[in-house]
Amino acid sequence: MTNPGGEQSLQGPALALVTVALALATFMNVLDTTITNVAIPAIAGSLAVSPSQGTWVITAFVVATAITVPLTGWLAQRLGEVKLFIGCTAAFTLLSWSCGLASDFHTLLLLRILQGAVAGPMIPLSQSLLIKVFPADRRGMALAIWAMTTVVAPVLGPIFGGWLTDNYSWPWIFYINIPVGTFSVAVTWLMLRHRDTPVQHLPIDMVGLLLLITWVGTLQILLDNGNDMGWFGSPFIVHLAEIAIVCLVFFLIWEWYEPHSVIDFSLFRSRNFNIAVIAITLGFGTYFGGIVIFPLWLQTQMGYTATWAGIAAAPVGLLAIVFSPLVGKFLHRVDLRIFVTISFLVFSFCSFWLGRFSTQVTLMDLIEPRLLMGIGVATFFVPLTALSLSGLNPDRIASASGVANFLRTLGASFGTSLSVTLWDRRAYLHDVHLSENFTISNPVSNHFFDQLHAMGLSTLQVDALLASQVKKQAFMLATNDFFWLSGWLFLTLLALVWLARPPFAPKGATPPPAAE
Repeated sequence: MTNPGGEQSLQGPALALVTVALALATFMNVLDTTITNVAIPAIAGSLAVSPSQGTWVITAFVVATAITVPLTGWLAQRLGEVKLFIGCTAAFTLLSWSCGLASDFHTLLLLRILQGAVAGPMIPLSQSLLIKVFPADRRGMALAIWAMTTVVAPVLGPIFGGWLTDNYSWPWIFYINIPVGTFSVAVTWLMLRHRDTPVQHLPIDMVGLLLLITWVGTLQILLDNGNDMGWFGSPFIVHLAEIAIVCLVFFLIWEWYEPHSVIDFSLFRSRNFNIAVIAITLGFGTYFGGIVIFPLWLQTQMGYTATWAGIAAAPVGLLAIVFSPLVGKFLHRVDLRIFVTISFLVFSFCSFWLGRFSTQVTLMDLIEPRLLMGIGVATFFVPLTALSLSGLNPDRIASASGVANFLRTLGASFGTSLSVTLWDRRAYLHDVHLSENFTISNPVSNHFFDQLHAMGLSTLQVDALLASQVKKQAFMLATNDFFWLSGWLFLTLLALVWLARPPFAPKGATPPPAAE
């Protein structure tokens, strides 16, 4: 049996072994984007930097990943998809070991940049290789397996990171990649080294690459530091914005006319590709912003430890694991827009649900909407990925996957920065409004003060208690605001998806018979 590109597909144990190897490499890669989150205080303390500087370990990795993802197509043509995947996975594993051994912050930061750079091609290549080793009629299942790893890893990352940091030390969040990466490299080399793609010696678009690095890097630095520096009241932020805009404009113009461009802009001539990548970028950016804010709110305002915050967030992966294979099985038998509609309806409903919580919320109250959200996750990634690849030739899958994952990564990175900024700004606004009610002219607040004084609290203690409660309520309201805004954005994206046009089957593949 052959796949859409004409190569002989794998069967039985060989297919299962390769699938596990590729899936584990993807899992390891995605896990590294979130596992460091809860370890930042430990890393900062160990390497003698401030916590705000410690977050650069995350930003450096994500930005480097985003920059190299769109190079996947060009690198795959120069080296071959299998060789490139093995090389990147081996380098990622070695750099993970090196990160754990880093003795100072600047060394760790450099290693994380290099690790992010080699991480970029791994995800789109794992997707492309999975599709090519699966039979044509099981391509949806391949996408489902790939999506499951990208969904579960961000959920387990904070749990693993917190547990390893608390029970061992922060270097172990990197050391755990060594056996996984070694297994993936060994299996992929043994099973796929004779199935590599043809090599073409194409020139590199150095100008486009430098422009890409500049505008993405400056924009990410702007978003990370804008809130702390007063945004456009800071000359530094203004200069960053100017550089990012100028480089982005020149990048778009240059890439449009460059015959060997970093990003294949001809992909954007496909209506379905455009709609899919917009939905993936904005949808995943909003979803990922929630992944960051949810545990952050629990840990900073609700008194949860990192481990318990991770447990509250983890249920989102349970139903995703159950439903992703089912979605993959019926992927080409059901209109993809129906699947995505289900996803955005579930995301929207759960966002509105989360937006109604109060500070009296219990752990089970938190788990219920997160559990249901797993259905939305399962019907989000697989159908939209299939939609983005619909109608494309097999030799363009790696390039299309690279561009889609580049925009998805940017969506997650930019979405996180914007979401946290919005959250902080809304909390500050609510804090001001709530504090205005506690004045000597308000009889309710006077009664509250009298009760606390009667309990033996001093004026300073009353003021501290009041400030603490106001802050807690302000962040609760800000969290509600974020999730309500997320819900409306998901509904807007739902309408966008119905602008896509069938057929949605991959080019050259024979669609399976309609479901009875």
